[in-house]
Amino acid sequence: MEFAPMSPFGMFLYAGPVSKLVMALLLAAAVWTWVLIIDGVFVLRRLSKALDRVRAGGDIGVLWPIAAAAREASQAELPNETIHQKRERILQQMNRAAREFMLDAEGGLPVLAIVASAGPFVGLFGTVWGIMSSFSGIAQTQDTSLAVVAPGIADALAATAYGLAAAIPAAIGYNRMGMAFGGIKEKMSRYILTYATSIA
Repeated sequence: MEFAPMSPFGMFLYAGPVSKLVMALLLAAAVWTWVLIIDGVFVLRRLSKALDRVRAGGDIGVLWPIAAAAREASQAELPNETIHQKRERILQQMNRAAREFMLDAEGGLPVLAIVASAGPFVGLFGTVWGIMSSFSGIAQTQDTSLAVVAPGIADALAATAYGLAAAIPAAIGYNRMGMAFGGIKEKMSRYILTYATSIA
C-alpha cells in the first residue's frame, strides 16, 4: 500500500475526489485570505498616513471624497440657516461620505469573517467524509487493518488541516484589522469635526 507523503501537496494528490474538492476550496480561501490581509494592511497604512498628513496641515490625498462632500455642503446656501445648523449639515454630509468611504476601504473584512467562521465547518465536512470512506472500506473488505482505514483517515485529517489553515489567518486578520479600522474611524471622526468647524 502506497501512502501519501506528509506534505500539503502530497496529501492533496493522494486524496479522494470529494476530499480534493474540499481541500481545493479551502486552499483557494486561504490564498484569498492572505490577499485580503495584505491589501488591508496597505489600505490601513495609506489611511493612517493620510490622516496624519491632514492633521499636520498637508494635502487631503485619498480623503478627497470626504472633503469634497464638505465643500459641496458648505457652498449650498439655505434660507434662514444659522451657523450652527450649517455646521450640523456639513457634519452630516461628511459623515455620510466617510461611512461610504470606510465601507469601501473595509471591503475585505466580511470575506475574512466568512472564511474564519465557515472554514472549520468545510474542513469538518472533509473530515466526516474521510471517516465515512474508512468505514466504507472496512465494510467492503471485511478488514480493519491499517492499509484499509489509513487512506480515509489521512483524507479526514488533511481536510481538517486545510480548514484550519484557512480559518486561523482569517480570524486573526479579521480581529486585528477590525480593531485597526476602528482606530482609523476615531481619527477620521476628529478630522471631520475639525474640518466641518473650519469651513462652516
